[in-house]
Amino acid sequence: MFQLSEEIKGAGSIGISGHIRPDGDCVGSCMALYLYLKKCTGPETEVSVYLEQPADIFAQIADISEIKQPDAATMPPDVFFALDCESSRLGKAERLFDGAGRRINIDHHISNSGCGTVNVIDPTASSTSELVYRLLDKDRIDTEIAKALYIGIIHDTGVFQYSNTSPETLRIAADLVSHGFDFSGLIQETFYEKTYVQNQIMGRALLESILFLHGRGIVSVVDRKVMDFYNAAPQDLDGIASLLKNTRGVECAIFMYETDAMVYKVSMRSSDRVDVAQIASYFGGGGHKKAAGCTMTGTFHDVVNNLSLHIERQLEEA
Repeated sequence: MFQLSEEIKGAGSIGISGHIRPDGDCVGSCMALYLYLKKCTGPETEVSVYLEQPADIFAQIADISEIKQPDAATMPPDVFFALDCESSRLGKAERLFDGAGRRINIDHHISNSGCGTVNVIDPTASSTSELVYRLLDKDRIDTEIAKALYIGIIHDTGVFQYSNTSPETLRIAADLVSHGFDFSGLIQETFYEKTYVQNQIMGRALLESILFLHGRGIVSVVDRKVMDFYNAAPQDLDGIASLLKNTRGVECAIFMYETDAMVYKVSMRSSDRVDVAQIASYFGGGGHKKAAGCTMTGTFHDVVNNLSLHIERQLEEA
């Protein structure tokens, strides 16, 4: 049985990190654990969180300005937490994880088999934030910790609309809301609200989308030229894959953007008939059955053709 207090006992330094290009669940779970450990450990314990710069929408999370770059650490900590991913997706923080005296991996992705000396992996959980909540002493959760966890949960459940939302998820959310923060404001500001640039590039991606597999699939791409035209960053593309999936008759949606010449970051969303985690894993990525991603090389048509073979095979088997 995992006991957080026992896992960090005697540690002089603790590090926390999540995956590159951190999303809401990654930021929320990392910051919630950071705030909790800062509150519950003594001044003799140094607690640090390492992440790439989160999107501005998460600015209201307490102490988010305390996030450090992995390069700032000269020595690996005594204990290191890898949240919402396996170690290979930690980016520059991977060396800190590998060198730590105790490595703890907490994640809910089915593609993660566990990379730590201690692993808390539960694919049935809605989010890593839900897992972190389970591990904390509930009497020591304050308003700021609750806000961070709530943000993580709403982002990975699509504000409780995705099938990964369980009765337990809703019970946890209710407990977090009881701490008295403006939960509706958090939903609006961190999930629904978009910048002008985000709306512009989202509109373009939807306008230029293409149906394939007789309308059972849909794909859209944003190349470097378009990204540069709108002065858009990767985080400005969040949510496009899910919007594409809302198209009537579509079983699988693909959204991809160019990160380098003929290199694409691919996001997939699907119905019950297509396991996109399986497809993403085949191409070196991972995720959940209905939401997964990977990085692929080739032309746009190469990528779509390779993915559509797997999608079509699964649809035929279904």
